[in-house]
Amino acid sequence: MAYRSAALAALLSVAALPAVAADLPSFETPVAVEAVQQGWIVTLKGTGIYTTKFEGSGKYGVSGMASLSIRRPGQPWKFGAPDDGFGFALINTPSFQFGPVARVRGERDSSEDHKFRGFRDVDYGIEPGAFVEFYPLEMIRIRGELRHGFWGHHGFVGNVAADYIQRFDRMVVSIGPRTEIGDSRFMDTYYGVSAREAARNGRVTPYKAKGGVKSVGLASAITYDWTNHWSTTAFGRYDRLVGEAADSPVAKKLGTKNVFTVGLGVAYSFDFGR
Repeated sequence: MAYRSAALAALLSVAALPAVAADLPSFETPVAVEAVQQGWIVTLKGTGIYTTKFEGSGKYGVSGMASLSIRRPGQPWKFGAPDDGFGFALINTPSFQFGPVARVRGERDSSEDHKFRGFRDVDYGIEPGAFVEFYPLEMIRIRGELRHGFWGHHGFVGNVAADYIQRFDRMVVSIGPRTEIGDSRFMDTYYGVSAREAARNGRVTPYKAKGGVKSVGLASAITYDWTNHWSTTAFGRYDRLVGEAADSPVAKKLGTKNVFTVGLGVAYSFDFGR
């Protein structure tokens, strides 16, 4: 599950590059490099993540993700949190950005968690949409995403995040709250229980999940530029299920209301086309 989703995430991150790549800001935290007059700065990044195996599960596992970003030399530094969706800005000012975004949501394979015996599997989902972010202060970023799911689910889902950002020479530190919201189609896909699933599983009763706030949480990250080419990012996130998701038998009897995520990423940047 994790590796197929990760591969698709990497494909989306590359496919998101617009035809006029000169206008593309990097949503990865870029590595400090010496200014050059021509060409591009390409950043390749690999990330290992430890979190729950799928939406609603209480079992944890390791997955991997790869990404690629491109920017012009001398382009102003842009903050990007590890849990941002893949995207690029169509409107890009120092204090405001707007553009398309996409995420990949992992599949639910009931064989990976025996507590979900009898539940239907849910394929991985692609969630294209749009993002907006602005900076009310230089060190405060507020970001929102609204997306619609395909394949795995067919609902609307949104994320709202705020980050306090501090840069210390080669190190960038960020921390801030997170909220995820979903409509009834999204929520019922992952937290609803059909009569057939309840009968097959034997541990839960039927449940129809409605739309609303799914979770609230906190995320933090530290990025350090070791050289002009290499950097590492360590990050952590905690999410607490609330509302319809928290009341679901999926969270109460099969999974958990508390979701922890930790990860470590390594990035390599190089000049191309000089």
